[in-house]
Amino acid sequence: MLNFVVRVQVPNLGATMEKLNFNLQLCRQLPYLTQFASRMTPDYDDAKDLVQDTLLKAIRYERHYRHGSNIRAWLYVIMKNTFLNNYKALMRKTALIVSKRRMLANPGQRTTARNQCEDKFLFEDIHKIMEKMPTMYTQPFLRYFEGFKYHEIAKEMGIPIGTVKTRIHFARNFLKAKLKMYRFDH
Repeated sequence: MLNFVVRVQVPNLGATMEKLNFNLQLCRQLPYLTQFASRMTPDYDDAKDLVQDTLLKAIRYERHYRHGSNIRAWLYVIMKNTFLNNYKALMRKTALIVSKRRMLANPGQRTTARNQCEDKFLFEDIHKIMEKMPTMYTQPFLRYFEGFKYHEIAKEMGIPIGTVKTRIHFARNFLKAKLKMYRFDH
């Protein structure tokens, strides 16, 4: 006698029911989310957009929700973070627009885009000044400029860290004093 085993694949009804339950809970929170959004922004359309963004994020990140916990509190956190992120992005965009308007309003004002010729003169002047400065100041300054730490320079030169810091400080001030003509706040 032959025995046959027939396996029937049944969809995971537990996961489907859990998904439906989650969606139902989201729908029940709609009036509370709308009220919370209207407290954050007085504009009706912005409030509706905020609710919609919150629901989309809730659905997208459902796996992070602990079923059985306070869904309203979870949704409020999502909404608050969404609102703050949108606000910060708006502030960055506004600041960029304002700075662009200022640049256009003051065409004589120095901008970040500079002439390459000016850079060439600056580098030539730096090299001339560095040649005039004593080696005991230029060597630690250049090593620090190359990315070495104070203690590495001190070990390499065989001098205390305090001396390294003093020499680098002196070199910076010396360069700053000699390169006043290149300052941006003139």
